[in-house]
Amino acid sequence: MSTEFITTGRIQGTSVNTVLRNTYWLLSLTLTFAALTAGISMALKLPHPGLLLTLAGYFGLLFLTSHYRNSALGLACVFALTGFMGYTLGPILNAYIGMTGGAQIVMTAFAGTGVIFLGLSGYALTTRRDFSFLGGMLFVGILVAFLAGLAALFFDMPSLSLAVSAMFVMLMSGLILYETQQIARGGETNYIMATVTLFVSIFNLFTSLLHLLGFASQE
Repeated sequence: MSTEFITTGRIQGTSVNTVLRNTYWLLSLTLTFAALTAGISMALKLPHPGLLLTLAGYFGLLFLTSHYRNSALGLACVFALTGFMGYTLGPILNAYIGMTGGAQIVMTAFAGTGVIFLGLSGYALTTRRDFSFLGGMLFVGILVAFLAGLAALFFDMPSLSLAVSAMFVMLMSGLILYETQQIARGGETNYIMATVTLFVSIFNLFTSLLHLLGFASQE
């Protein structure tokens, strides 16, 4: 019985390590691809697709990625999703770079995102604390923040928009902690969905920091 337990533990450990390794490998590739599409979008000065097309593209590609997550087609969907998100980021970056001190704002947001992601990921992988309780809270929080963000956009409420950005910084930080620990402890076994979750967390963290820093620079 003890031999069986040890063997099972090794198999589970190997499986977790494989998911973790594949997730970070795919995440690095998708971040690079998104940076490439964002750079092309910036260089060509492509217009932003607008709210409705952005939401349709994002949720449509997210649905396809989830649907095909257990097949090779899921990988194509991941790159389609992250590439599309990179394209939508290009016009936003051009707008900030066109501001006074905009390049510094972008670099600060980029550095801040990297520090937060690496710090929280390292903590989630080494701590004994259990963050599984965050799952339900994060789902509700993200839904509320998303709806509040739409309200701020439609009703032109800058103060609410800033509050939403601050909320997303905290929520995405919590999601990085939660998802990383889920992967490390075997709660998430699909590296495609794990990659998407971490990518979206990084993307929203970056754009939220960009918004907050851009506002602060105008004060």
